[in-house]
Amino acid sequence: MTIRALILIDKMSAEPAQEAVEQVSQGVKDVKLENGSAPGAANGTPTKTDDNAIPFKDIFKMFSKFGDSKSDGKQITLSQSDKWMKQAKVIDGKKITTTDTAIYFKKLKSVKVGIEDYQKFLDDLAKNKKVDIEEIKKKLTTCGQPGISTHLPKSPAAAAAVDRLTDTTKYTGSHKQRFDDTGKGKGIAGRKDLVDGSGYVTGYQHKDTYGKGH
Repeated sequence: MTIRALILIDKMSAEPAQEAVEQVSQGVKDVKLENGSAPGAANGTPTKTDDNAIPFKDIFKMFSKFGDSKSDGKQITLSQSDKWMKQAKVIDGKKITTTDTAIYFKKLKSVKVGIEDYQKFLDDLAKNKKVDIEEIKKKLTTCGQPGISTHLPKSPAAAAAVDRLTDTTKYTGSHKQRFDDTGKGKGIAGRKDLVDGSGYVTGYQHKDTYGKGH
């Protein structure tokens, strides 16, 4: 028997074994899918993509139930939508504001809308505000579950205004008397005229110093 014939026989005997291995591997994959143990499906949580996005229909349901224990997750209100968009930073106070969302949401003429009408709202909003709809949806699906704090940063002008209003060195009149030289509040002494029974006249600068120099 030639070497070529031996190789051919060995190959023919190996094919059934390889086929059996492939069948077993496929069976294991099927079992994992049925039990929800595939990557991203553990504990029954929605499957996420590589960028940690939650499927749009799943996160829509989460936010449509946010703050409303009686909601079935099928319809969302403007208030819930605004909370979602703020968390996702779609509403940034500049390009898109709550005034914008109110205008286009109310065009649907319903207090609550389902997912199909909500996508129409997003399309209309994106078109009129000249924002990429896919970018909006990406932000909405990657912002995480409801409840994450997403306070918008204060503008430089607002921060400067707060600093100016809280600078005690610029206070005048009776307000100036409520703080000492370091800016610390005097408490009740800064709000009421308290009777001084020490015997010194009001405004005397050398109180309690006589014994120290003699």
